[in-house]
Amino acid sequence: MNESWLGLDGKTVIVTGGASGIGKAAAQGFLNVGCNVVVSDMAPEAPVFEAADGRFHYVKTDVTSAKDVDAMVKEVVDTYGTVDVLVNNAGINIPRLLVDPNEPKGQYELDEAVWDKVCSVNLKGVFFCAQAVGRILVEKGEGVIINMSSESGLEGSEGQSVYAATKNAVNSLTRSWAKELGKQGVRVVGVAPGIMEATGLRTLAYESALAYTRGITVEDLRAGYSKTSTTPLGRSGKLSEVADMCVYLASQRSSYVHGVTINVAGGKTRG
Repeated sequence: MNESWLGLDGKTVIVTGGASGIGKAAAQGFLNVGCNVVVSDMAPEAPVFEAADGRFHYVKTDVTSAKDVDAMVKEVVDTYGTVDVLVNNAGINIPRLLVDPNEPKGQYELDEAVWDKVCSVNLKGVFFCAQAVGRILVEKGEGVIINMSSESGLEGSEGQSVYAATKNAVNSLTRSWAKELGKQGVRVVGVAPGIMEATGLRTLAYESALAYTRGITVEDLRAGYSKTSTTPLGRSGKLSEVADMCVYLASQRSSYVHGVTINVAGGKTRG
């Protein structure tokens, strides 16, 4: 992409959950086009990025704590003067079955603790960050909030019901906040990735849990990633492709895109 075409030089962008996976790719994308990028994450140390034109700042933050989020946003404003874009990316996925006939109330059956943890990060965190940044954007009369959803939020996902439900809820928050904040000049949009290339977030513990909920082996699960039989483009997505969409949506080149969630999923469908 051409930096001058996007016009994002010097804009300040917060990327939550930006120390790894899609969030890190998005942060790199904004650094590449000259933005001031603040990564907000629970990682003990700041992530390392490739050399780019933008400036980088790290703030360790628990997005489920309103106090933490408010302190993080204040630090961003103190450092760069304002906020222009929020990428609400922080999320968690813990595969579980609603009912496990083989091991009732076992380790892979959904319980209240897992429910609360996933909902807290994926919904409360999105709410806290959007509100804290939204106050600044409304006062300015401009800015963009990008909520990270998932293709599974549109069609559900076996063994990942709570995750999929939270992502569908994020889609609804995007639509609702767009109706509210659009009147103040603030755009709210969503991005819903499909099957992505492997990252450090695809741990053995995660894969073991997901494989169990689907009655297959971890090897079968991994083989399924590469088959992508339900993806017309016939491959997994690249993290950079999600990042490119975020960068585009943050720019004025997408100034009439509002209140929608865009799939970056290679045309994936269950049909």
